[in-house]
Amino acid sequence: MGQTAHERLREYLGQLPPNAQSLLMREFERAIERGQDVAVATLVLEQLRKVVRPAAAVVPPPAAPPARPPQPIEARPQAREERRQSGDGPRRLFRPLEPFLTDSTGPLRPGQIRRASLLAVWQWLGREGAPERYAEFDAAMSAGSDSSREVEVAARKLQLAAAEALMKLVGPNATGDRQRLLARIGSPSVIEDLLPIALVLQNREALDGLNGRLPGIIRVLGDSQIASVTDAINVPSLQTPLMLPFALSLVMQRLAAPWQIIRLATKIAASDDEIRVAATPFGVAVTIALNDLANLAASLRADIRRGHFSNLGDTLKTLHDGVRGLRTELDLRSESNWGKQLTAIRADISNALQSEIDSVPGRARRILRQRADKDIPAGAGVDGGEVEEVAALIEFVAVCRNYASELAINEVTLRTYTDLQQYVEKATEALVQSLRSGDARARAYRQSQVSAAIRFCHVLFGNDYAQLMSRSAENAMNGERKSSRAG
Repeated sequence: MGQTAHERLREYLGQLPPNAQSLLMREFERAIERGQDVAVATLVLEQLRKVVRPAAAVVPPPAAPPARPPQPIEARPQAREERRQSGDGPRRLFRPLEPFLTDSTGPLRPGQIRRASLLAVWQWLGREGAPERYAEFDAAMSAGSDSSREVEVAARKLQLAAAEALMKLVGPNATGDRQRLLARIGSPSVIEDLLPIALVLQNREALDGLNGRLPGIIRVLGDSQIASVTDAINVPSLQTPLMLPFALSLVMQRLAAPWQIIRLATKIAASDDEIRVAATPFGVAVTIALNDLANLAASLRADIRRGHFSNLGDTLKTLHDGVRGLRTELDLRSESNWGKQLTAIRADISNALQSEIDSVPGRARRILRQRADKDIPAGAGVDGGEVEEVAALIEFVAVCRNYASELAINEVTLRTYTDLQQYVEKATEALVQSLRSGDARARAYRQSQVSAAIRFCHVLFGNDYAQLMSRSAENAMNGERKSSRAG
C-alpha cells in the first residue's frame, strides 16, 4: 500500500470508538498468533498503535481530588458496559476453554469447542442462565483489574453456575422443555458445544492440575514419558469418555510430533491391533490424531490454492511423519473406519499436490522457451514476480521429493523433478548462447530469460552451478560486445 492509503486507513481507524479500537487490536493480535492473514493483521495493528498511542500520550494529568466521594460503581453502568462490550468479561470467564477452542464452523473432533459458540452462551448466562452470578462477576470486573482476587473468585463462581445451568439442559438428568430452552441459547452448532463447555468449566481444577504436571515440550513420547503422562491423566474426573479427549488434547499440545498421542492408546491396549486399541477408552486418541491430520491436509490444499508455498515444507513434514507413524505403529485394516480415513487423507494430499506438481514444468517452459527475434517486442522482459513464483514452485517440488513415498506422490514427483532438471539445464545453455548473437532489440529480453534460468538453476542444482552459468552469461555478453566493436 502507498503512503496515501496508509493515511486513509489511519484516519478511518482514528474515527472508531476506543472500545472498537481495543477490540479490533485484540482480534488482529489473535489472528497473528493463529498465523492467519499475518501481512494484513500486521499492517492494521501498526496503524492502530499509531492512532492509540498518541491519543494516550496527550491525556492531561489527573485533576485535584474531588470535594465529594466518587460515584459508586453501581451508579456507573457505562463503565460496566464498556468492559462487557470490549470482550474482557467473556475472555476471563471462558479462559479454561482456550486450549480447546477452534475457529472451525464444521464438524468437530472430540476435545474441541467452537469459539463462535461462546458469545451466545455468555449472553444467555446474563439473560437467564445465571443472572445473579453474572451480575456479581460483572461488578467485580468493573471494580478491579482482570487479575485481582475478587475477579478470580467471581469468575469461578460464575463458571460453576454456568456448568450447573448447562447440565440441567444437556446433561444426563436434564429436565423441562429442553428443546424450547435450548433454542433460546443459539443455533444447533452452539447447542452441540454446550455439554463440552459445561464439562470443561466444571472440571477446571483437574485440567489445571494436568497442565501443571506436563512438561513444557515432549520431543519423543517414549516409554518413560508415556508412564508419566498416563499417571498425570489418572484422575477420575478426567477418565470419563467425555473428558478424556480434552485431557488428551492438552497432552497433544505439548508433543513435538502430535501424532504420537496414539502411543498412549497402544500402550494401554498392550497391542497395535486396531480392534484391541479401539476397545479401550484411549482409542479416541487415534480418532483425534486422524482428524487433526485431515484438517492439516485441508489446510495444505487451501495454501496451495492461494499460492502460499513458503511454509509448506513444515506442513508436508508433519503430514508425512503422521501418516507414516499411523501406518507403522498401528495395524490398520483397509476396510475399517480408521483405515478408510487414513486412505482418504493420503488421497486428499496426493490429489492436492499432484495437480500443482504437474503444472510446474509448463510454467517454467513458458518463461524459458526460445522465441524468434521478430516475435519479441521492443522493451519486453520476463515478469520478475512470475519468476519468483515458479522458483518457489520448483523448490516446492524439491521438498515434495523428501516425503513422496508416504504421501502417495512418488512417481509424479520424481518424474517432474527429473524433467525440470533436464529442461532447465538445456534451456539455460541455449539462452546463454543466444546472448552471443541475435537482434540487439531482443537482447534485454534474452538477458531477463537468462536471469530467470539462473534463478531456477540455483534451486535445482545449487549455488555453484548457478554461479557458473552466471559467469558464462557474462562472458557471452562481453564477447558479443567485443565482436561488435571489432566490426
